Amino acid sequence: MSLNSLPSTDLAALSIAEASRGIASGDWRPTDLLQAIFDRLDAVDGVIHSYLRTDREAALAAAGQADLRAEQGTRLGALDGIPFAVKDNIYTSGLATTGGSRVPQHHDPALHATLVARLQAAGAILVGKLNTWEYGTGTGAVHFDLDAPPAHNPWHPDHFTGGSSSGSGAAVAAGTAYFAIGTDTGGSVRLPAAACGVVGLKPTFGRVSRHGIMPNCPSFDIAGPLTVTVEDACLVYEAIAGHDPADPTTLNHSVEPVLPTLRDGVKGLRVGLVRRLDPVDDVEPAIAQALDQACEALRAQGAHVAEISLPIAAAEYRSVAAPINRSESYAANERDYLEHRDLMGRALREKLDVGKDMRASIYLGALRQRQDLIARTDAVFADVDVLLLPMTDRVAPLLSDEQSVIAFTTRSAGSPFSLTGHPAVSVPAGFNDKGLPVAVQLVAGFLQEARLMRCARVLECHFTPEPLRAKVLPGAARQP
Repeated sequence: MSLNSLPSTDLAALSIAEASRGIASGDWRPTDLLQAIFDRLDAVDGVIHSYLRTDREAALAAAGQADLRAEQGTRLGALDGIPFAVKDNIYTSGLATTGGSRVPQHHDPALHATLVARLQAAGAILVGKLNTWEYGTGTGAVHFDLDAPPAHNPWHPDHFTGGSSSGSGAAVAAGTAYFAIGTDTGGSVRLPAAACGVVGLKPTFGRVSRHGIMPNCPSFDIAGPLTVTVEDACLVYEAIAGHDPADPTTLNHSVEPVLPTLRDGVKGLRVGLVRRLDPVDDVEPAIAQALDQACEALRAQGAHVAEISLPIAAAEYRSVAAPINRSESYAANERDYLEHRDLMGRALREKLDVGKDMRASIYLGALRQRQDLIARTDAVFADVDVLLLPMTDRVAPLLSDEQSVIAFTTRSAGSPFSLTGHPAVSVPAGFNDKGLPVAVQLVAGFLQEARLMRCARVLECHFTPEPLRAKVLPGAARQP
């Protein structure tokens, strides 16, 4: 599909890279791209509910400035003039941040997340704030008790988007944003990516500043991009990664360029295949088939693939992560809980109820276990360069099926690598026989994002060689 073959009405279907090349060649202007996003949003967001709020006036003003730079030949880079949106737990001055909650917020309205500032400094255009589970956290359940309806899956709007970056996955899949930023504490970038058929990257812990992001579990939290292609994810990652004096947890290591290595291939790389998340649980046939195809694709490009096991089952990683997550979530949100518990939705309230009563001995014991698991998991990368495993054991369930929604969330392979801090990416891997997205996950050693994304690019060439957005059917979603 060439750029010139795309009609103007299809601009919202472009990847970042395609859209940027079109600006550079004069085929369209940033204001054309922004209008395409507005048109798509107006057409489908009544069905998928990807946004909680927008600021069209500010976005149009920013697009006008990007138009001028394009005309003058002074573009700031590949992201200049590209519309994006962020999860509503990421603070933006001039545009309200509520964490998807009715609880009154106490933050400084001038607070502006470092990563948003970096994207805007690169010329990207902020459209608005995306739907999220309340405070970007919860129990995995969706109770339909918040002021805004939950996000719906653009491929099948009766189905779940994954969480907690629910609107981020829906927006990228449907084309209501060229890219989105979510946050990942236990899989919350990768789960929506898997459910909605897009790329979701969780960088190495400490690689991206959390300054200006609502805390959930500070020892796990990391922001990452959701995009329609691997190349797009690398473009956004390189713009937001790096040390930030405002966030002392960010790493001082220089950021290794990722984009220049994408086409280097995987010849000679050692890939460890993990077929099952837990010994007693099988994955759905479509996911098992995708893993087989992924192995074939990597071998065809010269990688060495061998089946291995994680140090412990995914369920045991999750059992260590849970008390840390709940304790730190309560500590981060104690004031709001004590003052406004009655205003919180059930999922957030129930999680904080547990965190409030968590004994210090359990929390500290989990921290000790965590350090052991980090060391044991990192030791795996002495024998393999990249892990290949399921992201989930099932495709996105019906949004109305509470137990399946909880299981999709809590039985994923997201939490283990939030616990250890290793970089991980969810990669689209086709669809099942009902047209629901299938995904696989890749994981690499600390700071090995370039190696990780090279493997992701090989899989993308096999499964989705061209950018793919959902064609949402208006009126398809039904509230349970």
